Amino acid sequence: MIIAVDFDGTIVEHEYPKIGKTKLYAFETLKELQKQGHQLIMWTYRAGEYEKKAVEFCRENGLEFYAVNKNYPEEVFDETISRKIYADIYIDDRNVGGFLGWSKIWQIINENSEETFLQNEKEQSLKKRGFLSFLKK
Repeated sequence: MIIAVDFDGTIVEHEYPKIGKTKLYAFETLKELQKQGHQLIMWTYRAGEYEKKAVEFCRENGLEFYAVNKNYPEEVFDETISRKIYADIYIDDRNVGGFLGWSKIWQIINENSEETFLQNEKEQSLKKRGFLSFLKK
């Protein structure tokens, strides 16, 4: 999956423009999600030097994002492109209900991942057999 992750209030406590204290299990969870093959994008309000400091902070803690405030590393932002990031999941402290905590996020993603994987496998199998063979059954 592609997972967009906010920085302030999500990876670290909200202390913008400073970098707050790391949230419990933030880096451990994100690194494990990467090991599972998920693509992580930092999706943050920060820009310029503040963005660079956040990226460097994450790098110092062993986390390298696929992209930062972009859909892919090579994307060049201009006024004709929406800044909205495409992702399967958005992890942000501004979610309805607030930030759930990294333990709960881990449980939700991994609880659904096996079910989602099996559903995707079934859909792929149907596509391989073709639509007409599906109707014959």
